[in-house]
Amino acid sequence: MKIAVIGYSGSGKSTLARKLGEKFSTDVLHLDSVFWLPGWKERSGEDMCEQVKTFLDTHSDWVIDGNYSGILFERRMEEADRIVLMRFSAPACLRRAWKRYRQYRGHTRIDMGEGCPEKMDLEFIWWILYRGRRKSARDRLRQVMENYPEKVAVIRNQRELDAYERMWGLCPK
Repeated sequence: MKIAVIGYSGSGKSTLARKLGEKFSTDVLHLDSVFWLPGWKERSGEDMCEQVKTFLDTHSDWVIDGNYSGILFERRMEEADRIVLMRFSAPACLRRAWKRYRQYRGHTRIDMGEGCPEKMDLEFIWWILYRGRRKSARDRLRQVMENYPEKVAVIRNQRELDAYERMWGLCPK
């Protein structure tokens, strides 16, 4: 099974991807860990694409979490058997990101690049509320829904996420 988990920052993509990877006993690629170098430095586009291409070429099953439209986005969407689109509201994403920050403050999450401790600054808040929801981002997500309606599951809130996790047996019973 190949699953792409995309959507807005703070919506829970990485957590869901981890759970799906465990459920289907497959490798998970968190694109944040590909994008970020230690100290929150951006990796070169060429290097990122090569890493993702190698992952795609060497795995028959996978879970990939993250948008990153410049990193083989079309190939990932085309090859995915399922696409989970996390479309939580901006305030919900900010609350979730704040909760994550309080939990991991000063530590690097497993799904993040090494040497990138959890942080919450004005730039990231602006990204969650506005910049990451620009028209181009909204249009890209809408296009995924239009191009792949048979394999897209849209999750808009915690209730829908809970139902999705129950459906796949991802929650403790």
